[in-house]
Amino acid sequence: MNKHSTRYDFQLSPEQEQRARDIHERSIVIDLLFQGPLSPTVIPEDISNEIRNECEPLKDDPMTYSAHPSKRLRQMSARGVLTEFKDEWYRSGITAGNRELDLSGKEAIMISMGEVQEQFDRVDWLVKALTAADIREAKAQNFKAGIVTAQDPSGLGKNLELLEALHGFGLRVLQLTYNNQNAIASGCMELANDGVSNFGIGFIRKLNELGIVVDTGHCGKQTTLDACRLSDKPVIASHTGVEAIYPHRRCKSDEEIRAIAATGGVIGVFAMPWFIHENPQETTIDHVLDHIDYIVKLVGVDHVGIGTDWPMSDVDWSLVYFKEHIAPKLGFAKGDGPSTELIKGLEQYGLFINFTRGLVARGYSDEEVGKIIGGNWLRVFEQVWGN
Repeated sequence: MNKHSTRYDFQLSPEQEQRARDIHERSIVIDLLFQGPLSPTVIPEDISNEIRNECEPLKDDPMTYSAHPSKRLRQMSARGVLTEFKDEWYRSGITAGNRELDLSGKEAIMISMGEVQEQFDRVDWLVKALTAADIREAKAQNFKAGIVTAQDPSGLGKNLELLEALHGFGLRVLQLTYNNQNAIASGCMELANDGVSNFGIGFIRKLNELGIVVDTGHCGKQTTLDACRLSDKPVIASHTGVEAIYPHRRCKSDEEIRAIAATGGVIGVFAMPWFIHENPQETTIDHVLDHIDYIVKLVGVDHVGIGTDWPMSDVDWSLVYFKEHIAPKLGFAKGDGPSTELIKGLEQYGLFINFTRGLVARGYSDEEVGKIIGGNWLRVFEQVWGN
C-alpha cells in the first residue's frame, strides 16, 4: 500500500473531492479514542527489528513483553526519533486526540503520567487541552491538542482524592469501567448486568463536580443507562458501535444510544474490524459509516462522533502476541482484541480524511460533516470542561 495514498473509492466527483478537502481542512477534527498517530504500516522496519531485539529478554513476562513495543514507540516519538509521529498526525488532519493514562494500578498511574507528560514537555507542537478553548487555539496556531483520558479506573479503588489529583494533572475524560466489574460499575463483558454501584453514584457526582466527562464506552448496558440517569452533565460513549448492526457486547443498544443522546451526549463510533462487521478481514470504512448513519437516523446528527481506537501505535508482531496471550486476561472474548486486521480505507491515521470523504458521498451537508468529525465532541467539552 502507498504510504501516502488517501484514496478509497467513494465515487466522488472532482467538486465533491474538493469540498471534502475544504471541510476537513477548516474543521476542528477530533478522534476521542486516538491510538495514533502511528500505526504498524508506517513504523520503519529497522525500528521494528530494534524493538524486537530489546524484547527478547522479556519473554518470560508476557505482560511486559507485550507492553514494551508501544512504550518504546511513545518514548521515541516524544524524543524526536520517529519523524513519522509528527508527519502522520499532521497528514491526518486531526486537531485533537486523546493521550491515555493507565489507571489500572498505582504504579501504572505514576508511570503513565510521566510518559504522557513527557510528550507534552518535549513535543513543541502538542498542547495539553484543559479547556475547549485550548483545542480552538491549537487549531488556530496549527498545533495539535492532546486530551488526557483513561479507560480503566480500577486502580483508583475508592480514592476520590487521587481522582482530584488526576484532574489537576489534566484528566478530562474517564470511562467508568473497562470490560469487567470494578468498584464503580459493571463492564460490558460481565455476565451480570449489575449497573452502577452505590459508590459509583458518588463517583459520577464527583466527575460532574470536577468537570470530567463521564464515558461509558466499555460499560455494560445497565451501567450506561444508570450513568445517563445519574449524571448532571452530558454522558458519552467514546468508542463503540451499533448493536442493531453488529450484535457484540462492545456495541450499544438503541436504548443506550437514546439515553446517551438524551443527556446531550455523543456516541463515538470506533474503527475496530472485529466489532464492526462479521468478517474482520473484509471490513471497510463503508461499514464504519453504516454505524454513523444508523445513529444519525436514530437520535440525530448532534449525537455522533468518532473514536477510532484503531489502528494501534504498535508493531504488527506485538499485536499478534497480544491477541494470543494478553487479550483473554483483560476480559476480551475469544477472537477479540488487537491483532493485524485493518479497516480498508483506514489503514493509517493519515487516511482520516476518508471519514470526511465518505460523509460527503453519503449526502451530509458541510455543517453536518463538521459536527460528526469533531464539532459534537467540542460541544460536550464546552459543556463539561468550560472555556
